[in-house]
Formats: sequence, structure tokens, C-alpha cells
Amino acid sequence: MENNRNFLIAMALSIAVLVGWQYFVVSPRMDAQRQQAETTDAQPKGSLQTPQTPAGTQQAETAAPSGRESVISSPQLPMSEDRQAVLASGQRVPIDTPQLTGSINLAGARIDDLRLKNYHETVDDSSPTIVLLSPEQLPNAYFVETGLIVPGKGPVVGASTQWQAPEGAKLTPGTPVTLTATVDGMTVDRTIAVDDNFMFTVKDTIENTGSSPVTVKPYGRVTRYSKPEVASTYVLFEGLLGVFGDEGLKEVKYSAIEEDKKDAEPKANGGWLGITDKYWATTLIPEGSRPFDSQFLYMTGQRPHYQTEFVSDPIDIAPGSSATTTTRSFAGAKVVDIIDGYEESLGIKQFGQLIDWGWFYFITRPMFHALDFFYTLVGNFGVAIMIVTVILKLFFFPLANKSYKSMARMKTMQPKITELRERFKDDKQKQQQEMMRIYKEEKINPAAGCWPMLIQIPVFFALYKVLYVTIEMRHAPFFGWIQDLAAPDPTSVFNLFGLIPITLPHMLMIGVWPIVMGITMFIQMRLNPTPPDPTQQMIFTWMPVIFTFMLAAFPAGLVIYWSWNNTLSIIQQSVIMKRNGAKIELWDNLRNTFRRREKPSEG
Repeated sequence: MENNRNFLIAMALSIAVLVGWQYFVVSPRMDAQRQQAETTDAQPKGSLQTPQTPAGTQQAETAAPSGRESVISSPQLPMSEDRQAVLASGQRVPIDTPQLTGSINLAGARIDDLRLKNYHETVDDSSPTIVLLSPEQLPNAYFVETGLIVPGKGPVVGASTQWQAPEGAKLTPGTPVTLTATVDGMTVDRTIAVDDNFMFTVKDTIENTGSSPVTVKPYGRVTRYSKPEVASTYVLFEGLLGVFGDEGLKEVKYSAIEEDKKDAEPKANGGWLGITDKYWATTLIPEGSRPFDSQFLYMTGQRPHYQTEFVSDPIDIAPGSSATTTTRSFAGAKVVDIIDGYEESLGIKQFGQLIDWGWFYFITRPMFHALDFFYTLVGNFGVAIMIVTVILKLFFFPLANKSYKSMARMKTMQPKITELRERFKDDKQKQQQEMMRIYKEEKINPAAGCWPMLIQIPVFFALYKVLYVTIEMRHAPFFGWIQDLAAPDPTSVFNLFGLIPITLPHMLMIGVWPIVMGITMFIQMRLNPTPPDPTQQMIFTWMPVIFTFMLAAFPAGLVIYWSWNNTLSIIQQSVIMKRNGAKIELWDNLRNTFRRREKPSEG
């Protein structure tokens, strides 16, 4: 009948979405995360290598297909996989903040050595801290560079500029560092400051010490030589991005820029650009008062690399005069409050979109802020998820209450419906008409049983997005063996929850929480009247098993939410059915489920 068909379609679509999510999103993400966990500071043998070239020679690059100056060229430096040796080979200014440690290379004044103090590669605090930026000599080079272009000459203050620093200089939030360089009749004083979090401010004061006017164009670039393992192109964006004036957020995937080689943006006044990972990002924020051109590039020369760059409008400096230009650079973890704070306090357009909230941000962002609010109260994101689940149950109570009442009335009408089926068993059309009449008179919705599950779907995806993209959820513990709510339950029934020391494939990692979720889902379905249609019966029987296997690979926080939501639904449904005079036949349904069916008599 029509309602049965609608019910089956709704449930089939739900299962199809989750199955697709599992195989096309979750499994690739887990593989990528496993590979990333095995990656150390230097890439392993077999990674991209470039033949060593003597220092000082020019790197042969593919020129940017642009009508203006490009800042892509830089000296080719000898390659190495020894990070410490590279860092010790040149002069550097140390960086030390509550969040960051690293150094600035005085050759080019690049920020190319940066570690995140408070973030580790694994949940073990003794594991190495996250390396964000690395010098150009390393295979996984990733750095920020700012400088000055003189039209017709190219970068006169850039990668080859050797800066001078005061003896014993050290960049901290309370002690900015001023570097000095003299080039082409100009003296440039570069003051680099950093706050307590992840924002660098680079202020260049340019003095024209010559006898002729000088025109300079400030530039900046974020360059990355290694292509990261992109976990998913469906759930999360990773790649080159920026906001250019009032044009809104522009995102370019690695694969897209590899194909197009270049993506030039229109001249803008205000905005930002850079490269983002799942949890980390490196961006440049040009001076808001000066228009700039920008582009995304993929360079296919001796060492392929990705680059976001901008060139600001020219500054004319008369002899004996000076001018200043300021560029900011964010390099660090995408902490929601910090990112939003920069957008508000520094006036950076749409900087909050550095975090990929997705198309349904109007659900995802409130979900995160609700979880974060309760986390500040209870100190545990898992408990916060359970509290938010209770609030959502209250919010959806009118709809769920109506659904459960309909199911309760349907249960009381089961004898009449059974009698009706027997009376018109040879006339399906009449049977359908009479049943629809009863449903209408009694205000019963036969598909009501699926609504409590279907209304979870938007919440499910919003919570999944929050768990997946926000760094606050990364390595957030719950209780017991759950030390990372953003990762799957690490236990499995197939190795007796770790007692048997064997490595299992992903599909057999069925942990404690997925099993709890499956059991609660099974009990919830047994509270409903047994569907008369055999197909519906089969779906009700096997759906908990299917969901148990599917959700086992999802973040533990999501499985905890679903289990807790099922438990609350069981309590709510039982109370409503009892109030409506419907018998709670849980044990009868369970007994009928496992009872061996009698074979029909022959003859």
C-alpha cells in the first residue's frame, strides 16, 4: 500500500546515504588518517625527491601565465631529509609563544619552521608535536614569505635577501623582532610581531636612501611543496582558498589546480588567501587599505609545488622619504573562537569560513557552540554530547510525541486490522480501502515509526561534521577506552576487545559502543507493532545489524550520541504507549523474533 511504499522509500534512502557515507567517505578518511599517522617530520623513503643543486643557482620553474610580475622564483637550495641539519645550516631567529615554537630564516625572512606546542600527532602526549611549516630544503617544505617587487626588476626584497637581526633576538608575544636589510638604494626595517595564538604581523618600513624615486609592490606567498593526504573531498575541503573583497569564499582543490595550473582572482580590496588542511591552515592577510591582485598556482618545474600569492598596488617613495606596509599571516590550528576572534577584532572579511562548516552551517555552527558551551560547564565533550541530545529530544518532543501516540493507537488497532485482512484477504483493493478508512478515522499514520529515526538524520550529519572538522573534538576523551571522540571505537568483539593480539580489517572493528548502539536500536524497533508486511519485518530485523557494522567506523562521539538518543527514545516511547493504553509487548516481540517459525502444514 501507499504508506508502506513511502515508509520503505524513506528507510531505503536513509540506509543508502549511510552506506555511501561509509564506503565513499569514512573508509577513505580512515586510510588517509592511518597514512598520516605514519608520517614523520621528514617524508619516508620513496617520497618525492629532487636532485640536489648547488646553492645559489636558479631554480627552473614554469612561469606563471600572468600579465604581471610573479614571485614564484627562488634560489634552488640543496635538498635534505635531516630537519635539524637544515635548521642549523643558516642564521635564524627563534620563535617561542604559548602556542608555537620554531624560527624565522634570516635568508628571506621566511617563516618556515613552526611547530604547534599543544597539538600532538596521536592521543599520547609524549608523541611528537605537529609540524606545520618546514624549510624549502626539506621534501615537505611549506613556508610563508613576504617581500617587495620593483617593477621591471622583480623581487628586490625576497627569498635571496639576507636580513640582519639584533644579537640574541627572540620572537615572543611581548618582544617583536626588527630585521634590517639594505638593497637597491633602500633600507628596509621589518618588524615581526606575534600574538599569544597564531597571528603574525609583518610591518615593513621602506626608506628611499637614493636620489631617484622608487616604486615598490608588496607581495606575499604561501608555498607548499608536498601534497598532503586529503582525507575526503565530500565532507571537508582541503586545498587553496581565499576571500577576495566582496566576492565571497573561493576554494580550489589540489586536483583542480594541478589541472588548470593557475587560477587568477580579480583585484580586491580586503580579504585573505592561503592553504588549509583539516585542522591547520596558513594564510596571508594583505593590508586592507591597498588593493591587490592574487592567484593560485601549481608550478610544474623541477620541484612541483602549490602556491597562493598576492601583489599589492604600487607604493611611490620619493628620495629621502619612507613608506610602510603591513601584512598579517595566520599559521596554526583552526580553533573556532580564535578564528572568529580574528575576524571580529582585526576586521578580516569572512575569516570564520576558514573552518569548513559546510552548506548546512546554520545547523553545524549552532551544534558546535552548544557542545562547546556545555563542555565549558562539564569539562567533557562526550558528556556535552549527551546533554545536547537531551535538549534536542525536548526540542523534537512534539513531533516525536505525535509519532509515538500514533504508533500506540496503531498497536491497539492491531486486532481489528488483523480481522480486516482475514475478511478481505481475496480482495486486496477493498482491504486497502478499509484499512485506509480505519487509519483516517483513528488518526493513525502507519509510517509514524520511522519518523523518530528520520528526524535524527539532520542532527546526525551536523554532529558528524562537527566531530570531523573542528579541532576542539580532535583527541577529546570521553571515559574508559574512548580517548578520542573524533575517532572510531578502538575495540572489537572479534578480537575479544583486545585480548587477542591480532590486527583486524576495518569492517570487523565492531567495538563496545557500536554494539550498544545496535542493541538499543533493536530494542527500540521491538517496541513498535510488528509490521504486517514481510518486507518491513525484514528491514526492522536487519537494520540494527546493518547500522552496527556501518557506524562502527564512524567517530565514537557520533555512536555515543545515537546510543544515548535510542535509550531516551525507548523510555519516551514506553511512557507514551503506557499512557495511551497500549500494551508494551517488548518481550513478546523479542520472543517472536527469535522463535523458530513453524513450517506450513502440507496437504
